[in-house]
Amino acid sequence: MPELPEMENYKILLNELISNRPITSIVINREKSINIPIPSFLEQMQNTSIIRIERRAKHLLIHLSNQKILLLHLMLGGWMFYGTEEEKPKRTIQVRLSFGEKNLYFIGLRLGYLHLLTIEECKERLKELGPEPFDPHFTEEAFTNTITTRKGALKLKLVDQHFISGIGNCYSDEICYGAQILPTRKIEDLNEGEVKKLYHSMQKTLAAATNIGGYMEHPLYVGDKKTGSYNDLCKVYDREGEVCQRCNNKIILIKISSKKCFYCPGCQF
Repeated sequence: MPELPEMENYKILLNELISNRPITSIVINREKSINIPIPSFLEQMQNTSIIRIERRAKHLLIHLSNQKILLLHLMLGGWMFYGTEEEKPKRTIQVRLSFGEKNLYFIGLRLGYLHLLTIEECKERLKELGPEPFDPHFTEEAFTNTITTRKGALKLKLVDQHFISGIGNCYSDEICYGAQILPTRKIEDLNEGEVKKLYHSMQKTLAAATNIGGYMEHPLYVGDKKTGSYNDLCKVYDREGEVCQRCNNKIILIKISSKKCFYCPGCQF
């Protein structure tokens, strides 16, 4: 599932590609991917343009010229492609937004969605999300104050969107690896030094992944060399059986409450 770095990368690239561009046509191939009947969706989207694109947690907020927002969550398996009809992947397209000769294709939206909302409806939908890791107010002190009020397995809290927004399975494991802390540890058992290491690992890991385009498998457009660049740099995620770069022990995979969890038993404590 795309996480904060992947969605931030999409936000940056799409602002360059479609910001201030009028939408010339729309095709909805799967009504369940949107939140209102197709005729109403098309009517409200008529003669609109993209003003800007923002990110909140794992969502993209596509601001429209009619003061409404397209709220996108790709969920598991969702991705996008921008290009001509000839360039598009040979995949089932759930939604297509056209900008003249080029189109933004939404692919794999079986669990994901593209909902048309008012500004207030969007605020209501996102109000329970936790703080953003890159928010200037989310300092080491704020993180410490937040985490010391929680209990339970570290892995499960890191992926809890009410605790911190934007982190999922991949980066929770990478963050724990960077801090040399077992993801199975109980939050209430972490000492002050470990909490500090966890915060700085979170900042470093997410920033590094964002700067090189995250781990998405598919490029956003033909010639996109950035999207997915982090995939080969993961230290533990999806590396079961491989040798740890830090201590030469083998990475193992377990499940915590049905969530996959990768870590090194040799240098995470």
